[in-house]
Amino acid sequence: MIPTQNPRTGEAAPTSLHPTEPREVREIAERASGAARQPRRDRRGLAVLLDAIADEVERRRADLVETADAETALGEARLMSEAARAAGQFRLFANVVREGSHLEAMIDRAGDGPAGRLPEVRRMLVPIGPVAVFGSSNFPFAFSVLGGDTASALAAGCPVVLKAHSSHPRTSALSLDVLQTAAGKCDHADLIAGIVYGQAAGSQLVQDPSIAAVGFTGSLSAAQALESAISQRPAPIPFYGELSSLNPLVVSQAAASVRADAIAEGLFASITGSAGQLCTKPGVVLIPHGPGGDRLVNALAERFRHAPGATVLNGRIRDSFHEIAGRLRAGHGGRVLAAATVDDARGFAVTPMLIEMDLPVVAESAEECFGPFAIVARYGDHGEIVDVVERMAASLTVTLHTVGEDPLLTVVPRLEPHAGRIVFDGYPTGVRVSWAQHHGGPWPATNTLHTSVGATSVRRFLRPVAWQDAPPSVLPLELRDEFDAIPRRIDGELHLAGSSAIRHGG
Repeated sequence: MIPTQNPRTGEAAPTSLHPTEPREVREIAERASGAARQPRRDRRGLAVLLDAIADEVERRRADLVETADAETALGEARLMSEAARAAGQFRLFANVVREGSHLEAMIDRAGDGPAGRLPEVRRMLVPIGPVAVFGSSNFPFAFSVLGGDTASALAAGCPVVLKAHSSHPRTSALSLDVLQTAAGKCDHADLIAGIVYGQAAGSQLVQDPSIAAVGFTGSLSAAQALESAISQRPAPIPFYGELSSLNPLVVSQAAASVRADAIAEGLFASITGSAGQLCTKPGVVLIPHGPGGDRLVNALAERFRHAPGATVLNGRIRDSFHEIAGRLRAGHGGRVLAAATVDDARGFAVTPMLIEMDLPVVAESAEECFGPFAIVARYGDHGEIVDVVERMAASLTVTLHTVGEDPLLTVVPRLEPHAGRIVFDGYPTGVRVSWAQHHGGPWPATNTLHTSVGATSVRRFLRPVAWQDAPPSVLPLELRDEFDAIPRRIDGELHLAGSSAIRHGG
């Protein structure tokens, strides 16, 4: 039996769920493999499926939020917003599928070249195959069973096998029911292959020969364990992992001087929101020496002193928070600037904490601390900023607070290689789900060049195929002469939808 735990009290309760047996894992994976062998999926049908899932998420949002809150303690407001984001992701991908440019359809017609006849080549992206989607602890909807990996894999036309997270098993089960209920009203219901529970089942799943790719959001250690399991496969598969991030935030001299209190307010909210359990939380804050920087540090510390205690998702996160915060504070010369007073330590409660470290130590010692915790370091010139960011582990984000044509902006080219998203005069938490978004970064932020949020995340679950001198009957619909419903590149020229049918002889 798999238990569920209430983070606010720490109490466990039984569920009707059980760890998935090896035989069941194999059956679910084989079901996904059978779905992948079906004829090519109609894009319109996939869009209908994605919209139907969004409708069902919205229809059952209250039940989803109530169930998730009991297992995560993230609160109704945060979870309502996250469920809306999950529905929005499915709608975005429905639009991506209808628009069709994600297929990268290209046609080079036959002709004559310097060395003789040139063959006709037609190319587009096709589904990679069954995808294993691992739910994350801190986003029970948007990065779990109902999350972006599921939405983008379905948009690619790939069957999905879900791995439930142990922190919210009942939420995962209810989310699967939402998927299956919606899919049952549409074509392509077979793309929802099933769900597995338990660590052993997850390890078996990534080794199953039917699985063609893995989407994962979680800790670096868990990712490495899964990658080790994958390495034992006879044939490798892509593992798309979002892993660990410090997300440095830099405040210029001018910004600290003119808006110290406003920055402190926004920064505090970004560090402590969702109990500090966001992968884009600013973990290291670089603040200038001088009066403006002093005001900013004092204003931020004051907010931490009066912060309420925070409840994290599970006992592992609580214990890791205490271990890492203690190590940074004691073992690496960190000095506590402020710590909240927690009156109620029931369940998985932790103390919001702000520490200060000397700049030379930060690059070597800073590590991600999941929870309401951040490191402040003071700098003197822009060279020190570049040096510490270049020596620090790469991140999902780097943020700069500046004023006008601030001299700090000159360091941006030096910071770009160390993050996937550069944020100006804002805060990295709250990732917009859109066509242009990139949510990724160099190792160890991720192990991939792709994004896990936004329209182009579908690219992870597609692979290119070229057809040379192929009979029209074997071509995908999108590559046939008469088709013009999506953008295509024909003989190097981009043709928009409605203008790309090939007319021979002209």
